[in-house]
Amino acid sequence: MTASRSGCYDRQSYIYITDSHEQHNEESGLSHLPVIVGMGGVNAAGRTSGHQAFRRTVIDALPEAEQQALLLGLAAMMGLGACREGAWYDATGTPVEAARLAENCRAQVLDHTLIRRIENPLFNDDGLPANRRASLGLGSELIFSIRRRQLPERLPPTWQVRELDRHTLEVTVPPGELDVLLPETRPAQVRAAGQLPSGFDPSRYYRSVHHPRGLSMSIFAASDCLASSGLAWEELRDRLDPDDIAVYAGNSIGQLDDEGWGGLLKSFVSGNRATSKQMPLGYGQMPADFLNAYVLGSVGGTGAALGACASFLYNLRLGVEDIRSGQRRAVMVGTSDAPVTPEIIEGFRAMGALADDESLKALDALELLTDADYQRACRPFARNCGFTIAEASQFILLLDDALALELGAEILGSVPGVYVNADGWKRSISAPGIGNYITLGKATALVRDMLGDTALRERTFLHAHGTSTPKNRVTESHVFDLVAQAHGIESWPVVAVKAFVGHSQGSAAGDQLASALGSFAHGLLPGIPTLDAVADDVHAERLRFSREPQRFTADAAFINAKGFGGNNATGVVLSPEVTERLLAQRHGQAAVEAWRQRREAVREASQAYLAAADRGEFEVRYRFGEGVLEGPELEVSDTHIVIPGYARPVSLTVDNPFGKLEE
Repeated sequence: MTASRSGCYDRQSYIYITDSHEQHNEESGLSHLPVIVGMGGVNAAGRTSGHQAFRRTVIDALPEAEQQALLLGLAAMMGLGACREGAWYDATGTPVEAARLAENCRAQVLDHTLIRRIENPLFNDDGLPANRRASLGLGSELIFSIRRRQLPERLPPTWQVRELDRHTLEVTVPPGELDVLLPETRPAQVRAAGQLPSGFDPSRYYRSVHHPRGLSMSIFAASDCLASSGLAWEELRDRLDPDDIAVYAGNSIGQLDDEGWGGLLKSFVSGNRATSKQMPLGYGQMPADFLNAYVLGSVGGTGAALGACASFLYNLRLGVEDIRSGQRRAVMVGTSDAPVTPEIIEGFRAMGALADDESLKALDALELLTDADYQRACRPFARNCGFTIAEASQFILLLDDALALELGAEILGSVPGVYVNADGWKRSISAPGIGNYITLGKATALVRDMLGDTALRERTFLHAHGTSTPKNRVTESHVFDLVAQAHGIESWPVVAVKAFVGHSQGSAAGDQLASALGSFAHGLLPGIPTLDAVADDVHAERLRFSREPQRFTADAAFINAKGFGGNNATGVVLSPEVTERLLAQRHGQAAVEAWRQRREAVREASQAYLAAADRGEFEVRYRFGEGVLEGPELEVSDTHIVIPGYARPVSLTVDNPFGKLEE
């Protein structure tokens, strides 16, 4: 049988049969619970799966054996070592004991993950390549030779051109004014960023042909998410009506590196030719398109919601609402941003939003900046001077609770709600507003109603947007303080993961969510290591900040985003333990016990992938040109569409809340 949004079809007769998961929720009056069964991605701290990136942010709080395993996994990812047939080798191929390799690589791993001096060769001491407009006053004729293909198509009428040979021309320019672009280099004014671990290039793991970096990161992140879930995607897909699946993924500003819109938009002035790929691959929804076409083969729902720094939560909200309503049963949600380019950095610097070199020096009264100073560039809720740009890609796989139990899926947490509100009237687009008070107020009310006042006050924590700008530290802390007062919260723990990985724009909340799942798994809250002292203007009376990791058992986390332009969002994430209690309450203890038995095989598959990934062996799914369909292959009736290669037909039964018009 095949499940649809409101039932299932017998594979032989396609007769509609009521689905038990629909019956349960209709009888109980409950919505479907969106459960997180997989997570994957990469940011400046490392790989998302297996909580590798999270563990990098709390490394000093881990036991020695776990530190060693983490260092080895990052070393393999960064090309500093490799594991073959159970034996470790260093970068030269020399056999080495695991403990020694971990110790030998420790400094390199720690110095070349998280926020650090930008390693892009464009940001070298010679300066960024640029051009300066100039007007030359020619006192006499200027004669020069030029290759035929380099000559402009339209010449000034006063120029005289003479052919020297088949390939070379001589040009004579009379005295007068000549407008030119003079090549120059400009010193980079911003040199700190959250970059993927040194030596790791996601495009190396599949057949990438001039893909923008953000899309290569999407392919890796989605593959990491699927493989780490322990679920076989084809088996999962075959259980469902193809339209029960959706993908909501994008980014905040599109692909603006040279392979995307960045190269396209500067092609004329740079003298480079636009390619056929730059225009289509630059679109902001392209991460979703790539997943549908090359990773999942999905024909279900799709889209991308752009909301500046809140984009991940905007997409998560779409997935959560789809599952809660029964519209979809499996949803892949994510974002991928790669904004560490000279042009994007200059744009944010011109706004006064970034922590540039001069501001960092002024902040600490320094003459010169060292590598250690760049690593401390992002200082949420401390005296600070701007955010630190970063790149990241984060994806999660959501299932409805009934399907998760049926599959024996590993449950990493659940997302009962995501709230989005605008700021209303504003002094300027970048000025603070009131929307975040509403989103966090709704989120806390949901947790109170689901888990009770005590759980809200004592077993929740805040994952702050925490950009490290003077304006954010005041406005976001006031939101937290006012909501804390409303609920009688006296000491609310605050986490600000951007202190480690920087601000990855639309993927920022994805970094926060991945970190929150790590906190649930390890019982640790990352500290804010750059917080020497809480700034005087921070509303900190009811908030708890710490420089060091803290032991904490949480029932729920609040993922907060205060996006540029008034794009506010707050998501509620429940711990695995709380989620299991909800499942027992909703489905009965017998169903949960049966799920635990089925989960063993899923866990085994997940652990096998994670062990391989820690050796630098990644399962990247990229199915270019496979199973391509264009329409004539379909079998279409008035009740369903049969798609070759898909085990279940697409049901054409739709909800009609409007009734039938009398004939």
